[in-house]
Amino acid sequence: MTVETTTLTERRKAATERDIAASAAALFAEQGVAGVTAEQIAARAGISVRTFYRYFARKEDAIAPILSFGAQRWQEAFAQVGERSLREQIPGVIRAQLAEGDGLELETMLGVLRGLDDDAAMRDVWLRVNDDSERRLREILQERGVAGWEARLIAAVATDAIRVGLEQWTADPDGPRPAVRAVDAFLVMSQGLSGLD
Repeated sequence: MTVETTTLTERRKAATERDIAASAAALFAEQGVAGVTAEQIAARAGISVRTFYRYFARKEDAIAPILSFGAQRWQEAFAQVGERSLREQIPGVIRAQLAEGDGLELETMLGVLRGLDDDAAMRDVWLRVNDDSERRLREILQERGVAGWEARLIAAVATDAIRVGLEQWTADPDGPRPAVRAVDAFLVMSQGLSGLD
């Protein structure tokens, strides 16, 4: 019975965290990071401000679960690539993860990421999630038998390609979509990189 209660509690906490994160993302997209308070996020999520601060130290931290979910989805897709050349497969994984089918998610992301240049705390969260993702990709590559140095470089290039693609799209949303920019960034950054073939 204790295990079930703990599991139910963990599920409730995870659901509350997701609700807070979704509320923060929507508000950041609508008003910009600077224009949103923790009180507004809490109100939209239907919780008290005190509850908000039990989950997150700063308003910017509230976006981390959504960013982490996207990173986890990317890592899982990356882990599923077959035995063919990584150089051939990684662009397809990038395209699939930044597909137009996720348009609403991407449009929300556009609003959230607009605050990166003006908000150091938001940039800190963004870079921390990217760093965590890079570390996980490195582990996945090492599990595939890619050596330490090469795994580190490939993970950095793959992660930065998505980061740069999204940031460039944020700076110029009328230009190419994030998937195009991220694949282009990967192709440029991976030239001459060993371990991909």
